[in-house]
Amino acid sequence: MTLQQLKYMITIAEKGSITEAAKELFISQPSLSGAVKEVENEAGITIFNRCRAGVALTTEGMEFLGYARQVVQQMELLESRYIDNQPEKQRFCISTQHYTFAANAFVELVQQFGQERYEFILNETQTYQIIMDVRNRFSDLGVLYLSKANENVLMKVFEEYNLNFYELFTATPHVFLRKGHPLADREKISLEDLKPYPRLNFVQGAYESSNFAEELFSNEIAEKSIRISDRAAIVNFMIGLDGYTISSGIFPRYLHGDSIISIPLDEDETMRIGYILNKDRELSRLGEIYVEALKQYQED
Repeated sequence: MTLQQLKYMITIAEKGSITEAAKELFISQPSLSGAVKEVENEAGITIFNRCRAGVALTTEGMEFLGYARQVVQQMELLESRYIDNQPEKQRFCISTQHYTFAANAFVELVQQFGQERYEFILNETQTYQIIMDVRNRFSDLGVLYLSKANENVLMKVFEEYNLNFYELFTATPHVFLRKGHPLADREKISLEDLKPYPRLNFVQGAYESSNFAEELFSNEIAEKSIRISDRAAIVNFMIGLDGYTISSGIFPRYLHGDSIISIPLDEDETMRIGYILNKDRELSRLGEIYVEALKQYQED
């Protein structure tokens, strides 16, 4: 198989359609379909399942695309360095749950790196997608948490996908709400106290369960529940609807002044925040810088 064919496979996966990928690549659809068959025959696997909506990666295809991306990226680095005579362009990608401190650490990484040419990606996404991004080598590492409630299930998934979990720090659960919230003057808040108010959870798509939830105690029954996908929206709902969410107590005040506060949750649970990495990979230099930036939040 050729480098061009690998690029074809990546484009098809990104577009989710051979027709759309052919338009993007300026080749005919039959030619692109033929290239897919050639690669699948040579690799001895089925990379894409065809469906009415387009194509979807198979499990084997996801793994294949992970290696294909690495090959293409390394070739691009070689071309930049030795053909275009430009400084090496660094690529670094993080997939993470919706943590403000993860974004802050990413900013520090970019500031420390300081070179002219780079491609950095910060992907705030669903828990299962984080796992798949790391497994398929799209992301260098993934940031998420373990707790007593989800650890058994997630550790089995990590083992199945050949991933290791490295703990960074532990945090006790806190309730996030607006400064003027009726519960804002409490020293601690119980789950019972929260029942009259809207619970805000991040959407987990097809993996909507407490094992993949970003919020602790998400299996508790809530009469009012709002699921969202955007970190900025969750702040708006806290302010406008007296909503709340449960997470770590780490939330830099400079982002929203004193409009959002965190109060300890009066429940017995701990969040072990860390990162996942392929078992056959070590942290790159950029990964080391990012992890060190994350570790500073242990003091918070």
